[in-house]
Amino acid sequence: MPDPSNPSPDSPRSASLRRSWAGLPANLRGAAFVSVGALVLILMASLVKQLGKSLPVFEVLFVRFLAGFLLLLPVIWRLGFERLRTKKPHLHLIRGFVGFMGNLCFFIALIHMAIADTVSIQFARPLILAVIAALFLGEVIGARRGIATVAGFAGVLMIARPFGGGFEPWALVALAGTLFGSLVVLMIKLLSRTEPTLVIMFYFALFTTLFAAIPAALTWQTPTWTEVGLLVLCGGLGIVGQGLFTHGVGLGETSFVMPFDYLRIVYSFVIGFVWFAEVPGFWSFAGAAVIIASSLYLLRTQGAKAAPGG
Repeated sequence: MPDPSNPSPDSPRSASLRRSWAGLPANLRGAAFVSVGALVLILMASLVKQLGKSLPVFEVLFVRFLAGFLLLLPVIWRLGFERLRTKKPHLHLIRGFVGFMGNLCFFIALIHMAIADTVSIQFARPLILAVIAALFLGEVIGARRGIATVAGFAGVLMIARPFGGGFEPWALVALAGTLFGSLVVLMIKLLSRTEPTLVIMFYFALFTTLFAAIPAALTWQTPTWTEVGLLVLCGGLGIVGQGLFTHGVGLGETSFVMPFDYLRIVYSFVIGFVWFAEVPGFWSFAGAAVIIASSLYLLRTQGAKAAPGG
């Protein structure tokens, strides 16, 4: 006799729930996917921080990349390896390297500083992209966007606290990771002009796994069975979280759903306090608030044509 509290996929109740979900506006469904994906990715980051206390960072990084690569293989096998042909292997290689460096810096910062501070600095990416666009692409930022950019970097300084005795040097590593992450975004824009998404994902997983393999082998420490389980879970959460985020962005309008990704900062403050007993200070809250405000402003205005007054 079926349990009414746990309906089968074909039950009327389940079908009704699916219809209700499908009836929601695409923006709301996209925001839900992004919000859940943000939580999953913060749980992954928390596992990285926990595992980094007993295992080398390269080992954790390697398993994270390897999990993504192995999960992609069945998809490639089903669709056919001929789909992986590319005329831009050098760009895939560069994207793999900057992606490897970005994740390495992020993981190192996670292990050595508060998770909330690390995640907050990671969201300074729009600020760096604005600077890169101005310096190398000739884009005019405009006065208002320029002020927002400077304010955002001031938020990073608040978290790093170079003005007092509580200087956090690992914040510079987190900022370096954000820089590499910004370069990844630019590489994706270049590759996506001619390369299918599956090809971009495959070569990224391949090259990042290879880049992490050698340092992981040199620093390898045999994990306990508990650590093996957490490593596998960490890799799985990373893939699931990124998949939820990507699907959510694809469902809704970017300008509507992207702000929900900033829930990662909220989640990181809560999980950091509950899991790691990290109590953020005034400058952590202030810096995070400034980064969020300035980054959201840049995201909201990035589609508009820059003008001298804005």
